[in-house]
Amino acid sequence: MSTSTNRLRTLGAKTVGPGHPVYVTGEIGINHNGELENAFALIDAAAEAGCDAVKFQKRTPEVCTPRDQWDVERDTPWGRMTYIDYRHRVEFDEDGYRAIAEHCAKRGIDWFASPWDVESVAFLEKFGVPAYKVASASLTDDELLRAMRATGRTVILSTGMSTPKQIRHAVEVLGSANIVLCHATSTYPAQAGELNLRMIHTLEREFPNVPIGYSGHETGLQTTLAAVALGACFVERHITLDRAMWGSDQAASVEPGGLQRLVRDIRTIEESLGDGVKKVYESELKPMEKLRRVKGVVAEAEESEAGADGAGREPAVA
Repeated sequence: MSTSTNRLRTLGAKTVGPGHPVYVTGEIGINHNGELENAFALIDAAAEAGCDAVKFQKRTPEVCTPRDQWDVERDTPWGRMTYIDYRHRVEFDEDGYRAIAEHCAKRGIDWFASPWDVESVAFLEKFGVPAYKVASASLTDDELLRAMRATGRTVILSTGMSTPKQIRHAVEVLGSANIVLCHATSTYPAQAGELNLRMIHTLEREFPNVPIGYSGHETGLQTTLAAVALGACFVERHITLDRAMWGSDQAASVEPGGLQRLVRDIRTIEESLGDGVKKVYESELKPMEKLRRVKGVVAEAEESEAGADGAGREPAVA
C-alpha cells in the first residue's frame, strides 16, 4: 500500500491514511432518539472506548421526508404521531448541537455529521465540523455532494447500495483530493456473506490517491477487525446504549462494552501488522541460541559479511 502524502487526509487534528492510526468513529446517528441525555451518554461511551470521533445525522424533515408520508401516523416512544412530527422529534436544533459540541470538547472527542440535504450542510457549517459524511443513500445526490465539496472540508463517502459506475461518478463530483472512501453494505444488520471485505482492496486499486475505510452495519466485531487487517484506515460502526432500545438502527449497533473491545483490538491489530520487512528481533536472539541446533551456511555467510564491512547489521527481507 502506498504511503504517499496524496493518500492522507486531515480530520481535525488527526491524519487519516496509510501509516497513521486507524481513525475510529462511533456513529450515533439517530440512536439518541431525540434525547440529549442519550447523546451525551453515547459521546461518553465513545470517548471512554478511545474513539476519535462520534457522528450524527442531520436532516431538514420537510426536505428529506416524502410529502405523501408526512401525515402517515406511526407508533413511537412518545405515543402515536405523524411521520413528519416524528422526524422533527428526533432532530436536534442549534441549541442542541451547541450542547453536543460543548460536551464533545469537554470529553476530548471530535464530532461531525451526515447531512441529508443542502440546508443541513449550511446548518452544520455554523459549528466548524472537521468533516462531512455522505451516507450511502445520498451517494447519488449530486447537488448535496457539490454543497459538501464547496465547504473545503474532508468528505467521507460511504458506498453501500451503489454500483461501481455510481461510485466513480460520485468521486468525480466530489473530487478525489479531499475524500475518504468507505466500503459498506447497506443492510441492517448485514450478513457476513454480503460484507465482501475484499472490496477494500478493489477500491485501493481503483482509487490509488484516496484513503479507504470501512463503514460496518453487521453484528459482532470480528469482521470489522478483519477490515482493519485488510487495510481500512477509517472505521465507522453504529453505537447504542442498548440494542433493545427503540429505533431501526439499534440492532445493528455496538454497545459500550463491545465498543471498548473493538477499539482495543483495532489498536492491537494495527500494531501487529508491522512494515512487511522480515527481520530478526532482539527478543528472538535467546530463543534462537537455545533452539536452533544448526546455524546454517547462510547465517555463517551473513556473519562473515557483517564482520567484513564492520556494519554488524541484521539482514532484512522485504
